[in-house]
Amino acid sequence: MKSTRPKVLHKLCGRPLISYIVDAALAAGADDIVLVINSDMTAVRDLFPDTVRYAYQEEQLGTGHALLAAEEVVQAKTGEILVLCGDTPLLSSDLLEQLVAAHRLKQATATVLTAQLADPYGYGRIVRSPAGTIERIVEERDATMAEKAITEINSGSYCFAASTIFSYLKKLGRHNVQGEYYLTDVLPLMQADAKLVQPYLASDPDLIKGINTRIHLAEAEAWLRAKIREEHMLAGVTIMDPASTFIDAGVCIGPDTVIYPFTVLEGRTSIGSGCTIGPSVQIKDSIIKDKARVHHAVVCQAEIGEKADVGPYTHLRPGTVLAARARAGTFVEIKKSHIGPDSKVPHMAYVGDAKLGCRTNIGAGTITCNYDGEQKQVTVVEDDAFVGSNTNLVAPVRIGRGAYIGAGSTISKDVPPGALAIERAQQKNIEGWVEKRKRNALLRKKKE
Repeated sequence: MKSTRPKVLHKLCGRPLISYIVDAALAAGADDIVLVINSDMTAVRDLFPDTVRYAYQEEQLGTGHALLAAEEVVQAKTGEILVLCGDTPLLSSDLLEQLVAAHRLKQATATVLTAQLADPYGYGRIVRSPAGTIERIVEERDATMAEKAITEINSGSYCFAASTIFSYLKKLGRHNVQGEYYLTDVLPLMQADAKLVQPYLASDPDLIKGINTRIHLAEAEAWLRAKIREEHMLAGVTIMDPASTFIDAGVCIGPDTVIYPFTVLEGRTSIGSGCTIGPSVQIKDSIIKDKARVHHAVVCQAEIGEKADVGPYTHLRPGTVLAARARAGTFVEIKKSHIGPDSKVPHMAYVGDAKLGCRTNIGAGTITCNYDGEQKQVTVVEDDAFVGSNTNLVAPVRIGRGAYIGAGSTISKDVPPGALAIERAQQKNIEGWVEKRKRNALLRKKKE
């Protein structure tokens, strides 16, 4: 990956690769999940504080060595052990259930998940016996030309009998090009003891693809995003241009919502029914309630109420709440503020650390001066107040219910309910000033 970040923490449709594997295993019925990592991978441990346990492989001596490192941590001594790669995020719970079912049906000692690939380069090849069982698995570096021509490959996912796998791992050697303990080398040892080692061929080869490069990551992203869009459309969401719409795996969208082109929906975003989203919208970790409209906007960790209207060219920052029917309009930025029902911030305004009541109006060019150089201060605008254009509200300050602020004012003191507040310097007109300025400019040029 050419990265300082562990591969399994690279994100696919907004989620780390490893989270897909853990979720698939849980959904397939796994009751004990162990991640094999090294002690430096603290970010992986932080990702799953409660749902998984960890085994540590400090030396990277191969796949067989990795599984052996988990022996003391694994609780299961009977039943099955699924061994999965952390970089195969497209594995589905259905496929894992099928793998375990096939393993149980034949009471196999090992069942290997395989797939047919048009281009099998880089994968271990499945060499089958005349009976259709697995004779051996040959890694790319160790394969002959004839073996490299085989298109059935090892996915790297297995189902083993828990009672025997670790005893076979202890018999492994490192007699290969890599000098590693290959997990696949336990299979011939099992066969020598007349144990059943069988393949299970995945019906969809896309599900087993691993991520080894940024190119693979982009390919998986395109595949999964297409599936996500299809699921939403089948559930009643209109996506006008799927090719320009990007929806993360954790996003929820209600029926009859319309998604316009160039829309990006990220993280744990939840969108209600009958909404209009886009065009040119980025929404992350936010709640959009029924029948809201958002276009040409960036929304992050915010909440937009029912029938609220946002855009165009609007930025809603974390902590922003727009109540029902509120409006945040053109070139408006709102941060950590509550905008009450039916209130409007229509254009060219900044509202930060503020509480706006019902039916308030914030005029064009208004800003809340919320930072005093040391900490953020709060502005309160009560119900039915009217703030004129080009007003500075110097926090902490409270504008009372039904009060009016004259345009062009800088308000640094509380305004009582129902009052009119005006703060302006007296206008001064200087007659003939323009002509005098022109004459002075001509004189300067002559001197030069």
